[in-house]
Amino acid sequence: MKISIVTISYNQGRFLEETICSIIEQNYKNIEYIVVDAGSTDESLDIIERYRKYISHVILEPDEGPADGLNKGFSIANGEIFGFLNADDLILPGSLQAVSDYFVKHPDIDIVMGNGFKINEQGYVIYPIITTNFTIKGYFSGRTAFLQQAMFFRKQAFLRIGGFNKANKTCWDGELFLRMAQAGCRFGLMDNYLASFRWYKDSISGSGRLYGKILTEHRRLFLEFLGREENHMDKLCRSFFRILKWVISPRITILKVKNFFLE
Repeated sequence: MKISIVTISYNQGRFLEETICSIIEQNYKNIEYIVVDAGSTDESLDIIERYRKYISHVILEPDEGPADGLNKGFSIANGEIFGFLNADDLILPGSLQAVSDYFVKHPDIDIVMGNGFKINEQGYVIYPIITTNFTIKGYFSGRTAFLQQAMFFRKQAFLRIGGFNKANKTCWDGELFLRMAQAGCRFGLMDNYLASFRWYKDSISGSGRLYGKILTEHRRLFLEFLGREENHMDKLCRSFFRILKWVISPRITILKVKNFFLE
């Protein structure tokens, strides 16, 4: 079973080598690795060239944003299973073998969700991320917890919904999985820790620079998938489930608080 992984790269050279190595050093060898760079001006292109013989395909051209870059990568992918990884994140050792084994044992599942870690700029673990079942209502209420880097899906599920919405510049991953759920794709859960998501002040998630656009996209998706506008009760519900997660997982809460004061 071939697994196709796409990495989108843009001026994240200080992390890119570690990201690439996390893929090419997997013990699972039936991998198609595709790197898409939209025109980096840092050391990224030199790193890509250094590892070129280990990368199946390289696309070097401007794009209209991350979702567009991912669509370009997956348009040439030949694997039965797809996954995508940002140029500052990591796939953990042994993960792709575990993912392949899961899909072989569960032919009825279209998307698998694994656990992972939130890590800092230096690669140290901030806290673990435990995923829960993905549903449309759960996504908007805050009940669903997912880590995109630890999610893998069948090629047919991706093709069924037409890929990413390239107009979405902030939560293209969430919209992809919402559309898969809407299309009737079946989600499964793995207990394995599969990936690490890097959080730091210069990243899209850590900087908060796209917060306004994220809210705009959230409102659009809420209206599209639930058929109404979000109200105050919805926001209270989301806050409730966030607090509930803290109560259910006190160890993770302690780690979050500790990290907050260390920053």
